[in-house]
Amino acid sequence: MLKIKSLLLFGLIASACAYAERPAKPNILLLLTDDLGWQDVKCYDIDEPSPVETPNIDALSKKGVLFWQAYSPAPTCAPSRCAIMSGNHPALAQKTHVVGGAPPNSGGGRMIDPWYSGRMPADTFTLARAMKQNGYVTGHAGKWHIAIEHHAFPQPEDVGFDYTRSDRGAHSGMKDRLTGFATTDPDDPYRLDENGFPFHQNNEDALTFIRENQDKPFFLYYATWLVHAPIMTRNEALLNKYVEKLGVDPKHTNTKEVPGQLNPYYCAMVESLDYYVGQVFQYLETTEDPRWPGHTLSENIYIIFTSDNGGMEGSGKERYTDNAPLARGKISAMEGGTRVPLIITGPGIPRGVQSDVMVNGLDFYPTILGLIGSDNPVGKNLDGLDISELLLNDPTNPALVKEADGSVRDTMMWHFPHGSAKESTIRIGDYKLIRNYDHVNNDETPELELFQLYKTKGGKQERVDIEEAKNLAAAMPEKTQAMNRKLTDMLTEMKASYPFYNPDFRGDLPNKEKACSVLSHQQNKDEVEFAVQENGAKVVRADLIYTLNGGDRYEEWFRAPATVLSGATVSAELPEGTTHYYINVIDENNFMRSYPEVGKKPYSKTAILAGDSKPATQKPKKPAKNAKSSAVLLEKDANKDGQVTKAEYVDFFAAGFERKDKNKDGLLTPDEHTHASFKGADRDANGQLTREEFATIYERQFDNAFDKNGDGVVTADEM
Repeated sequence: MLKIKSLLLFGLIASACAYAERPAKPNILLLLTDDLGWQDVKCYDIDEPSPVETPNIDALSKKGVLFWQAYSPAPTCAPSRCAIMSGNHPALAQKTHVVGGAPPNSGGGRMIDPWYSGRMPADTFTLARAMKQNGYVTGHAGKWHIAIEHHAFPQPEDVGFDYTRSDRGAHSGMKDRLTGFATTDPDDPYRLDENGFPFHQNNEDALTFIRENQDKPFFLYYATWLVHAPIMTRNEALLNKYVEKLGVDPKHTNTKEVPGQLNPYYCAMVESLDYYVGQVFQYLETTEDPRWPGHTLSENIYIIFTSDNGGMEGSGKERYTDNAPLARGKISAMEGGTRVPLIITGPGIPRGVQSDVMVNGLDFYPTILGLIGSDNPVGKNLDGLDISELLLNDPTNPALVKEADGSVRDTMMWHFPHGSAKESTIRIGDYKLIRNYDHVNNDETPELELFQLYKTKGGKQERVDIEEAKNLAAAMPEKTQAMNRKLTDMLTEMKASYPFYNPDFRGDLPNKEKACSVLSHQQNKDEVEFAVQENGAKVVRADLIYTLNGGDRYEEWFRAPATVLSGATVSAELPEGTTHYYINVIDENNFMRSYPEVGKKPYSKTAILAGDSKPATQKPKKPAKNAKSSAVLLEKDANKDGQVTKAEYVDFFAAGFERKDKNKDGLLTPDEHTHASFKGADRDANGQLTREEFATIYERQFDNAFDKNGDGVVTADEM
């Protein structure tokens, strides 16, 4: 009888647990990969099958919705990350590329990238802050990079995260990617687990946050470092698996001219990514939810799995991946640079659905709030849309994605006025328009290109030209111009910044000879005037480019409007705390003149002291014996004390890393740093320089060429 009563009691308890009410606040996991391409994941196979095995991500796609037409907010990482966290379009935020916060610099090219912000403002009401406001504990694990540098202000804890870890784990750089693989040695920091995969602290940090906070509603932003460069793996067995599978030589990987997904290191990185996120998925599926006894954590969590931009197809000497059939890749606003994998799963979302609805990373902020039953923050304008109704009802119905006025969204816009791309693009329905800014005297690049990606008929969509191979601009001029006007309207509303022509470009450019000259300037306290000579083209605009922390490690430049007065004089007021400044003068033909000239050394400055009534061009208080040496010294003397420390010297030149890093992958190749010093700085002989390795060039230069008495300080006489 006692046994029967016990069984009945156990049954009642089990029944109560089974019918316990689902916690009102579901958990959220936003899993953002780094540079993962649309065709890198097996479940996204189209045309040529991917050689990479991704069983965990494939399984996730069957538990929710896989989007075939999902886009990142930008074709590079930092602007996408800022947009996802802030809810603001990169063009509106003036955060359109990585790094930023520097004076516009021609680099000798035909066009000059516009100024763009170095970071997301610290007072932004971020997604993390919104989640905290809704009673969530917030965590970040992995890459951050929403500022000038990974460790620059603001950090996650500055914008609403309770927990943050940024360890690169097993993806830390290797001295030689052909040796030094992880082992089973207990003392090996990357020791192999029972499945032969290296210990990965980045993944462990994400799991630690979940373990420590699973008894409360949590929001985890897991931003993996994979699969960004450096292209390497500590998993020797996995590398050998793909070497054999692809039939390639790991000592001589293909150059970018060779198409296909044939890089064994990259394939191993993608499978490693799959393995590590699979550990997170497994933990959620096998761990009981403390807030919902009898149920696992996976039953009450929304997972958003995506990438910050399209796949990085490679550097000058090595192909990483291939986004085919999509055109180009990261650092281009064409389809290969912005179309990304996106899988969303969670309570109420149908399983195993594939959707052709067009969505964007800007939608995550409002959608997450929609999924947890929260309104948008008061006064917060979000540029994406809440697609929770789409997810919870019919993920294949585009009519469920609506603008604020009730109309169905059919338009998205991207703005990337940088690098070799210099594009703005707009997609309206089945068509996509590309506006190329660098088109004057360029026979290969038309100003406008129009492509029909799909053909929609009777609610069904057929693939037409996702390759963006057949330009219809000449055949459909009215549609081309209509879409171009719409693009202009959207960019104008967001006050977007555009590239300029370079008056110092050595080749031919129409109206180059008419570009203005800046003759001189005078400063009186916080007022500064520039004398400008017009040479045939009217000056129409001027910008003050200034910094509040000149010479600091994380030196950051801002932009403020200047006033064009009669007689081609430009006037500006220096913001309080300004330490250094430039003026940018733009004429009616869109040529931009910088004063002082920003050339090969992008941080050459005219120093000023806020409140000083003397002109900024005054002589130093203690003139050096040699005028040339004095000028060289002043250029690097950040605190203007008449001497240069080793840190000042190194920081001055190390700032050039960002200018040289053309593909913004955080590494320099011999094509990007062509000087003979490359070999000596490449200490691990892997054919690429990190920022730290690049800085050693100038450390040695300081010690060997200038610091003659070895006291760590250089004067003008020594220089």
